[in-house]
Amino acid sequence: MKVKIHTLFQYLLDTTETDPEAFIGFSLAESPKLGDFLDDLDPEMSLDWNLKSFRGLPSLRQRVIDQAGLAKNCTADDVLITAGAAEANYLAFMQLVEAGDEIVTETPGWPQIEVLAKARQATVKLVERNEAAGWALPVDQLENLVTDKTKLIFLTNPNNPTGKLLSKEDLQRIAQIADKVGAWLIVDEVYAGLEWTTDRAPSIAGIYERGITTGSVSKALGLRGLRTGWLICRDKNMVMDAIILRENSSEIMNIMGEVIAEVALGPDRLSQALANARRDSIATLEYLDTYIAAEPKLSWHRPEAGLIGLARLPEGIDSDIFAKRLLADPYKTFLLPGSAYGLSNHIRLGVGGGASAKLDVGLTRMSQLLAEWGT
Repeated sequence: MKVKIHTLFQYLLDTTETDPEAFIGFSLAESPKLGDFLDDLDPEMSLDWNLKSFRGLPSLRQRVIDQAGLAKNCTADDVLITAGAAEANYLAFMQLVEAGDEIVTETPGWPQIEVLAKARQATVKLVERNEAAGWALPVDQLENLVTDKTKLIFLTNPNNPTGKLLSKEDLQRIAQIADKVGAWLIVDEVYAGLEWTTDRAPSIAGIYERGITTGSVSKALGLRGLRTGWLICRDKNMVMDAIILRENSSEIMNIMGEVIAEVALGPDRLSQALANARRDSIATLEYLDTYIAAEPKLSWHRPEAGLIGLARLPEGIDSDIFAKRLLADPYKTFLLPGSAYGLSNHIRLGVGGGASAKLDVGLTRMSQLLAEWGT
């Protein structure tokens, strides 16, 4: 099995050595500083992992259950702490899917599962989100793709990268579809908690016995550097299988990351951090929405949640070429082309990163490039 690189990661690798002056499309909230947590850290804390649970710190696992609203459905033993949501998705997928199985996932969506499926020689079936309907997931089409061979359905909620939300009713119906054929259902929730138009949707681990919720502190809390995420599932065998695979990969827990994450997910601190992220992000979203309304060469469906969305370029402009031109002199502005999600005439825009992203500078430069394109 050889895992091939997906387009999103390839673009990030190709542009690592650049030095942009502005960023359009930052995908996480402004990151806190280590000093923000020092008063809550014990300087005598051992950095050894001995005598700690292989599932992750019990106090952190309980925080994960609480923030997901799963206290009535799940316990801390249903949680495995992982190196971000990406590892959680990986561990679940690799223990559940074999060659010849069928996978149903969304497009546009997080490309990780499609890459892993191809490496595993599983069949990938894509349900296309409807751009004309604001990137809604056509659940009827998803149901038509599910067969007795379907082993796994993988979705993101809020959707990454469009910010479209699945409702409680959507999730319940999808769970019923999965249950008819005994399929597993993973819902990646890395942007949960940053909803702009409605309340947070319930986590699939509380709806469906073979539902797997994955998430992390990376996006909404800006703590990507901790590499701390989780997998939640009520099926104890599935969680143990993930623990076994983790023991043969990253192996052991990240004590420092888990301790800081446990502090960050404390109810008072979490509530304030999310309130700050919502305040800042909504203000930036309004600014970005106003910008797009005034920019004749761009259009989009405003995200319902999360920190990113997709904007459509005029016909004839390839997003890869556009993004690379924007990154070069004199614009020196970074954005991710829609080709990372299989959409060559879209670009990813975002409202994360805080003042350091210099979004206003980047948008001005993008408008300059759009005006000059083809002249």
